[in-house]
Amino acid sequence: MTKLRFTITMSLDGYVAGPGQSLEHPLGEGGEALHDWAFATRTFRAMHGQEGGETGIDDEHAASGSKNVGATIMGRKMFGPIRGDWGDGAWKGWWGDDPPFHTPVFVLTHHPRQPVELERGTTFFFVTEGIEAALVRAVDAAGERDVLVAGGASVAQQYLRAGLVDEWEIHVVPTLLGDGARLFDDLGDALAAYECASLVSSSAVAHYTYVRKDAA
Repeated sequence: MTKLRFTITMSLDGYVAGPGQSLEHPLGEGGEALHDWAFATRTFRAMHGQEGGETGIDDEHAASGSKNVGATIMGRKMFGPIRGDWGDGAWKGWWGDDPPFHTPVFVLTHHPRQPVELERGTTFFFVTEGIEAALVRAVDAAGERDVLVAGGASVAQQYLRAGLVDEWEIHVVPTLLGDGARLFDDLGDALAAYECASLVSSSAVAHYTYVRKDAA
């Protein structure tokens, strides 16, 4: 059965991105430091055509994020810094011609745009009808595999508030950002539906997995 999952890295003070996203700071100012643990892993390096990298707990969790994923959903802020109309359509995402998704990717936006087909199975589809419509399309594209919410914080919050997320993984790093995008704001009682299924840590990051209580 297809699950809706997300995996995200969070600072110790609760931020999943820094303030001031721009071309120079895709993850916001200071946000790149959140992912130092992942950058060091063999999985991350292999996804970006590089050799080497560390194995162990962190590598296992870097790999688990994309395991059994057949489609991806993301917000427009994760896709790029452009706001409003898409303009000349030249922007194809942060990742170049070969993004690391290798699945259909459904981008939530208020502005229509034709799909962008890139290498090795990544095609960006732009969904203007909201999170439920994006999920229906993603589940259909995923087949028997899972759908991954890739980010950012606002999109993960919307799916949590709607009670649609089956499982999520939080990687907490000992970085303090002080400002930026927070994950656990304005969720009401949505988190009461979940419980921690596992916790493992390395010296760089703690990996928490939460599942729905009615599925545990």
